Amino acid sequence: MAAVDTIPASHASQTPPARAVAVRSRAVRSTGWHLFMLLALVALLFPLAWLVSASFKSSGEIFTTTSFWPQEFTPANWTDALDGAGGLTFWQLLANSLILSTLTVIGNVASCALAGYALARMRFRLRGPFFAFTIVTLMLPMHVVLIPQYIIFQQLGLIGTFLPLVLPKFLATEGFFVFLVIQFVRGIPRELDEAALVDGAGPYRTFFSVILPLIRPALITTAIFSFIWSWNDFFGQMIFLNKPETYTLQLGLRLFIDQSSTSSYGPMFAMSVLALLPILLFFLVFQRYLVDGVATSGLKG
Repeated sequence: MAAVDTIPASHASQTPPARAVAVRSRAVRSTGWHLFMLLALVALLFPLAWLVSASFKSSGEIFTTTSFWPQEFTPANWTDALDGAGGLTFWQLLANSLILSTLTVIGNVASCALAGYALARMRFRLRGPFFAFTIVTLMLPMHVVLIPQYIIFQQLGLIGTFLPLVLPKFLATEGFFVFLVIQFVRGIPRELDEAALVDGAGPYRTFFSVILPLIRPALITTAIFSFIWSWNDFFGQMIFLNKPETYTLQLGLRLFIDQSSTSSYGPMFAMSVLALLPILLFFLVFQRYLVDGVATSGLKG
């Protein structure tokens, strides 16, 4: 007679409670994790919420009261922000910021795509040292090269224009973006290049017809970071833009602060909120491509 395996009664009675305990434990951990993330989100968004609230407060109320909500609702701050300061309206400052950021994006995308493709695919003398130099620039603070750059552009008579901030972007000086494109191109199978070569395509045709469409996530990532970094840049713009007609939003915010008289903090905070909107919209439109670019960079295909 065949032996029949039976489950002890004690084990059978303990299995459902044990499973229920495990389910409750996972539910508790999941709830705790979501609460932690919610608190972190509140902590991260609180400064932005305070900025929006302060934009509706009077200048005297901003630093004299601890209330989060404005005691004296002042919508005139937004009107003053649109009127600008120093003879420059908000729209003039916005146009300068858009021009500078757009040229920066075009320069970085075009030059870093070509440089990354050359260093990843083409064989030429000193390719290794060029690649090593590109990596070294990632660890080089901008303050180290700021004075030599200023002297060069001053001798060329370009101080006070957008060129000192835009021209280097067309020369693939952003090592981070060059390295990003290199890693992305290395993940593309070389068989595609060989197939294009068999069809009679040269390096340029291979780049524009084969490689360029495949590295679109990396280029969009480059465009997003270039736009955000250029838009938020204050130090470089303060150094090279010394003419009021070239001021951007970041420099325009400084015009509301007057050390010799009353400072207009309310309009300044209102313009700060307006200055954040283009970045927010730009990120929301391209966030999916940003995730794809970061997630797939450096992967081997």
